[in-house]
Amino acid sequence: MIRLFVGLGNPGQEYENTRHNAGFWWVDALARELGATLQVERNYFGKVARVNSPRGAAGPIWLIEPMTYMNLSGKAVAALARFYKIEPEEILAVHDELDLDPGQMKIKQGGSAAGHNGLKDLQAQLGSANFWRLRLGIGHPGNRGEVADYVLRRPPLAERLAVDDCITKSLDAVDLLLAGDMARALMKVHAKPPRPKLPKPPPSGPAAEPIMEIAPCLSPTTLRDQPA
Repeated sequence: MIRLFVGLGNPGQEYENTRHNAGFWWVDALARELGATLQVERNYFGKVARVNSPRGAAGPIWLIEPMTYMNLSGKAVAALARFYKIEPEEILAVHDELDLDPGQMKIKQGGSAAGHNGLKDLQAQLGSANFWRLRLGIGHPGNRGEVADYVLRRPPLAERLAVDDCITKSLDAVDLLLAGDMARALMKVHAKPPRPKLPKPPPSGPAAEPIMEIAPCLSPTTLRDQPA
């Protein structure tokens, strides 16, 4: 089960709405949903909230947003995890992901940091890569040399809304994460939206004749406004 939810990002208003702070956006949304308030805890170098036995969880859970800047995120997470004896496999780190487009997300356990400085420091400070990761797609600028500036810029509104949509959908899996039902949580996060049903084609043959008689009564403008 997940006992510690980590949002990765950078502190300060200048970074608040930048792509690199997608993890903060997620933890903020979870805190609102649980009615929790994140407060600065100097002992843990971040903003922390404790929620006692939410939604059937076996015990209290913690939310944290490190205030150490991205490349020292592990300092905050490891301090809290050591004090409360939280194992790496009981941690979910939520972060921005260049290799996924806005509107895409993936959850997995373990693996490499893939160049993400926050994940690198988490692995180093925890002494393990066995924690869970929720990857929120932000897209790639197309040039490696532009990545640093890209992640520290605000996304266009359409991209931000796509990320926010993923955040909302992934929160539906929180109860499963708290219960330790990781297989079902993965299925829920990775589920594709159902395909819209296409309208049935008009009947052919004699049965279609009444429709043909009515159609000319519609103006060309009205016809263009009909759903495809």
